[in-house]
Amino acid sequence: MNFFEHQDQARRYTRRLLLLFALAVISLITITTLFVAVLLWFSDAYTGQAGSHISSGGPLLWQLLNTKLALSVAAVVLTVVAMGSLYKWIQLSGGGERVAASLGGRRLQPSSEEPSERQLLNVVEEMAIASGTPVPPVYLLEESGINAFAAGDSIDDAVIGVTRGCMELLSRDELQGVIAHEFSHILHGDMRINLRLIGVLHGILVIGLIGSMLMRGGFYSSGYNRRNNRDNGGIVMLGLGLVVIGYCGTFFGKLIKSAVSRQREFLADASAVQYTRNPPGISGALQKIGGYSQGALIHRANAEEFSHMFFGDGLSTAFGGWLATHPPLEERIRRVTPEWNGRFPLIQRSTRGTVPSMADHKGAPVAAMAPAAAATITTAATDASLQHMGQPTPEHLAHAAQLIAAIPLNLQQAAREPFAARALIYNLLIQPEHQQAQWQRLQERAHPAVFKLARELHTSVTSLPQQQRLPLVELAMPALKQLSPTQYQVFRDNVIALIKTDSRVDVFEWALYRLLMNALQPRSAATDGTVKLRHLAVPCQQLLSTLATAGHDTEAAGLGAYRQAMAELGFANLPLLGDGQLSLPMLDSAIQQLQQLHPLQKPTLLKAMLTCIRHDGQIAPQEYELFRAVADCLHCPIPPLL
Repeated sequence: MNFFEHQDQARRYTRRLLLLFALAVISLITITTLFVAVLLWFSDAYTGQAGSHISSGGPLLWQLLNTKLALSVAAVVLTVVAMGSLYKWIQLSGGGERVAASLGGRRLQPSSEEPSERQLLNVVEEMAIASGTPVPPVYLLEESGINAFAAGDSIDDAVIGVTRGCMELLSRDELQGVIAHEFSHILHGDMRINLRLIGVLHGILVIGLIGSMLMRGGFYSSGYNRRNNRDNGGIVMLGLGLVVIGYCGTFFGKLIKSAVSRQREFLADASAVQYTRNPPGISGALQKIGGYSQGALIHRANAEEFSHMFFGDGLSTAFGGWLATHPPLEERIRRVTPEWNGRFPLIQRSTRGTVPSMADHKGAPVAAMAPAAAATITTAATDASLQHMGQPTPEHLAHAAQLIAAIPLNLQQAAREPFAARALIYNLLIQPEHQQAQWQRLQERAHPAVFKLARELHTSVTSLPQQQRLPLVELAMPALKQLSPTQYQVFRDNVIALIKTDSRVDVFEWALYRLLMNALQPRSAATDGTVKLRHLAVPCQQLLSTLATAGHDTEAAGLGAYRQAMAELGFANLPLLGDGQLSLPMLDSAIQQLQQLHPLQKPTLLKAMLTCIRHDGQIAPQEYELFRAVADCLHCPIPPLL
């Protein structure tokens, strides 16, 4: 199953979940309506006013359900569930960072040199660059259990959370296995399913919470007003009934959540093995959970709410694990290492994973990068990168580590600091023929410390090979995400001003700008694409016209590339747009429309894009980075070329 099939499967899982929870809500409405009607009927009988709330005639059950009262209760229950779910979805709309903060996570500084933290950050950076995704922020939970999670509404706002036990007790291989497992959730669309589960379950639980408040109110009132004990008793009974109904709904909701989560955990384990080709890594992490007194436990009060998002089962569940959101450890271990002897290692708190004395990236040889340094890129290499979208291999991981190691150490350090990261981006936009005006702009508008750093780093950045520039930008993303709204606005304005210095914007500058904005700009929650390719002919015409014009030296070559690519899409009758008809605002608009494309239709568009840029038989590194930038806008993570 490839990346796009996983995305489509996640969409189908979401639809099934919403249907099942809709049935659960309908059941709750029916049960609550019947309960309230029966309660009122007995209350009327007790006071001598039997039947005052219900119609007369016919079977009692039909009378109870066939009343205006029943319809009113149903409307109230539906409203409560909907409002409860909406409240939780809004609360989590901040993306993965909101989830991490709810769990008490502390954001690790990308520049941290503490050995355990540096190792963790390096592993996350390598996995992100290998998979073609933005480097996510990393949060540390002060929990002794061995656990981790990935959270977010999309690839762009994802975060990784790791407990202190996970960071300190696992070896590098085991930690890499855990992080690979979490990246599987990021790449396969599991995070959105998890957030939606939280919202729907909260909506159902609200009924029980209201019941608890009614019970407390009734008991409190009865203590001070003995004359109303009868009325208070009714309130307490109503509250008790709502508590039972609410928790019944939650119970069945958890059953659904558990069944879905268990299958996704098996898939993520298998993907981690595929990404690392190192089964003992993730197996060793699972074995340490089994042999450790704290296991994978999370002690936060709201751990139950997020239980299905964790790497390991973070709760002590009742019913013999019947409601556990994760498969048994033994089964997970045997699926990845069938030869396991069934014994868990004894893990003490003093046990620590092996942390290299030097940062992992500092000693890798630059010479190992010869294939990536080629002046042109082969067709086979681009085909392979498309084939491995969302499915990085150990070769991609090794290559990512080499890419990072080849970046000069001073630039690596700069990319991990918010001030210096801005200076790096500014330098990537400095053009020799316009640098005087560009430096003048930065001196006037940029923070003085940022401007000073930009001048100091200029020589190092300008001498950086083309194939190292995108990894450098990706390394800088976590630091840039720490900018305050005011700092971000100044940074964005300066980037736009540097691009427009020569009164024109080429597509390669646009590509860098779009990569930055995709990762940094606050956006609404990602939506599932449903539009078919045949309805997006004009946006395809605009995109491929831009690629054909930018990637070929002659008009004839550009026309040939455009026609071949459009023929693959079935739009051969649409003409190539000339320079005077193209603009970057038009390209932005085209990309926004193409983002609504159905996941299973995206491979066709990406292949047509590759056909366009390699029509002349060669692909320059800049052309490929442009392709990756457009793919990133379409939420398609392209791994680096091997």
